[in-house]
Amino acid sequence: MLVEMKDLCKDYPQGRDTVRVLKDVCLSVEEGDYLAIMGPSGSGKTTLMNMIGCLDVPTSGEYLLDGENLLGAGSNRLAEVRNRTLGFVFQNFYLLPKLSAVDNVALPLMYAGVPKKERRERAVAALETMGLGDRLNFRPNQLSGGQCQRVAIARAIVGKPKLLLADEPTGALDSTSGEQIMDIFDRLNEDGTTIVMITHAQEIADRARRICYIRDGVLTDGRKERERDA
Repeated sequence: MLVEMKDLCKDYPQGRDTVRVLKDVCLSVEEGDYLAIMGPSGSGKTTLMNMIGCLDVPTSGEYLLDGENLLGAGSNRLAEVRNRTLGFVFQNFYLLPKLSAVDNVALPLMYAGVPKKERRERAVAALETMGLGDRLNFRPNQLSGGQCQRVAIARAIVGKPKLLLADEPTGALDSTSGEQIMDIFDRLNEDGTTIVMITHAQEIADRARRICYIRDGVLTDGRKERERDA
């Protein structure tokens, strides 16, 4: 099991009170899974994604990632896990505007201590798999929204993460670009990449193999795994 959450809770202080945003969440994600998490605004889905991505820590419960219990792990260990085990794709891309596409993609490899020559080779290869081999030296303001998201996906997979996390990956794109991005996710999953994706759009969630729903901090299974062409 790649991801295993047991009775996970997250509380936030609100004045003199405490608000429980996640309530006894139990979630399992196997290697090779493709899971979509849906929920209305304020349901807790982004908080849950932050927990899975080690961007925040739970208040209680248990979180095992690739067999390691991360509850109570220090900030340095969580940073190492994010760099070596996880890949992130966000709605707003978060590319550095002054860096070229290839340098944006190579950035996590620099933090991982990969030598410069290898960083560039791997970044170029990742961009080529996204169909951007002719855009290596373009900066984000020279790229379309769909191209920027493809650069972001290349950056997310260049370190060969065990788990790819996508937070509303098509939310800032037109329908044609969004369809192209979802085709890329389908291909990555078919090649063995484990994906957990947050979306509010049913047609996007339907591309996944499994859907869970979250409302008021409570997570429920919506559909069991299905065949891609079912």
